[in-house]
Amino acid sequence: MATTTKSTRGRAQDRAKVAGEQEHEVRYSAKKAGASASDVKRAVKSVGNSRQKVERALKE
Repeated sequence: MATTTKSTRGRAQDRAKVAGEQEHEVRYSAKKAGASASDVKRAVKSVGNSRQKVERALKE
């Protein structure tokens, strides 16, 4: 019997970033910050795709 293990490879790293081209990620970040989708996309372009940096930029 083969055992299967769940890989966590890439998961924490993926959650730490906002994929600006994926609409569901943009909508989630916009809803969380109380901003518009275009604000999130603009923040990703200006500060990069780090979720912390994007959230900080949206609060300003």
